[in-house]
Amino acid sequence: MRVSGTRRKRSAAASSATRTVVRPTPRTAPRTAGRTGVVLFTTAAVLSSAGCFGSSDDPSRHGPARAQKTPGAKTVVWNTRPSSIASLGDSITRGFDACSVLSDCPEVSWSTGTDVRSLAQRLLPTATARAGTNAWNFAKTGAVVADLPGQIEAAAAHKPKLITVMIGANDACRDSVDDMTSTEQFRTTFTSALTRLRRDLPKTQVYVASVPNLMRLWSEGRKNIFGRQIWKLGICPSMLKDSDAMDAASNERRQRVADQVTAYNKVLKDVCGRDVLCRYDPAVHEYRFTSAELSKWDWFHPSKRGQQQLADMAYRRIAEATP
Repeated sequence: MRVSGTRRKRSAAASSATRTVVRPTPRTAPRTAGRTGVVLFTTAAVLSSAGCFGSSDDPSRHGPARAQKTPGAKTVVWNTRPSSIASLGDSITRGFDACSVLSDCPEVSWSTGTDVRSLAQRLLPTATARAGTNAWNFAKTGAVVADLPGQIEAAAAHKPKLITVMIGANDACRDSVDDMTSTEQFRTTFTSALTRLRRDLPKTQVYVASVPNLMRLWSEGRKNIFGRQIWKLGICPSMLKDSDAMDAASNERRQRVADQVTAYNKVLKDVCGRDVLCRYDPAVHEYRFTSAELSKWDWFHPSKRGQQQLADMAYRRIAEATP
């Protein structure tokens, strides 16, 4: 059908009047081998009950497919000196086995601890940091990614200016490699958690640490004979069981765990990268922990010195003026 010149001009004018410019939102862890069998038995019992790098009782694994971006297209300025901090995560952030055997020690937590130069000690005003106010630790030994929503709910009540997240090691540290949280489920659950955080705390900054290199922890911790005996009691069996075995099947099993950790870290980076107020940090996975930085009780979790290293890495990332 032919269109007259006049009608064509009117159509072009209407199209021009309704056209808009779409601007993209910015991308935003034994002292000696002479420990008795009683100690080992007690250790086994506590490890089982504490869920040390083990499974979670929380069955909730839900969430939407995508995280929301921070609303608006205006420039977002990252605050390098937030006035309050809440930490989320697992046994690492609780300082498990850093001060005494089979116990949490949140006072040396890399994020909110008072007995190390934690993030809270560095970022908060001196009097506030020493008093331990404006810093809350909601991490839980044994937590997996599915526990994040509950931790976020607890943190949201305090309206922290910065939230730190270190999660995922327990999703890989299972009874067997087949029990590890799938990459797809990890993505769905972490995305849902970050979406909830952003809904409840639209202006809160988020620091997401990478999952530690479990292969490196196996390689370093296996140097200690007592550590290898402790591992037999159930610490991260997918990676640490039969720690001296070097047959093809054992090596393949460890590699599968390492590959899964890599996949988790990719998810953390991708999801965090959609939020202008979220910073992902690969440094934890890249860091080569030494024996001195591992717990002398389980040779797997960070020692107090290891916690300090974690704090140093996180501070560097958070204190950057630009990503």
